[in-house]
Amino acid sequence: MKKDIHPEYHPVVYVDGDFEFPSRATSKSEEIRTIDGVDHYVLRLEISSATHPFYTGKQRFVDTAGRIDRFRQKYGSGG
Repeated sequence: MKKDIHPEYHPVVYVDGDFEFPSRATSKSEEIRTIDGVDHYVLRLEISSATHPFYTGKQRFVDTAGRIDRFRQKYGSGG
């Protein structure tokens, strides 16, 4: 492995509302939080597995089949 070509990793904590999980990343931020005596850069997320509708079970499915059928009835078969 070549020396001095890899990015520097830092301890970070990803925050999504009340949900947060520590990890490591090459990103930094101005905000720092100490967890178990180690300073972590705080990286705020807009959406994560804790709030994504697919993972929380709140995902809604769109009735695309009905829309396609109505379009074909209105404008012909289209093909």
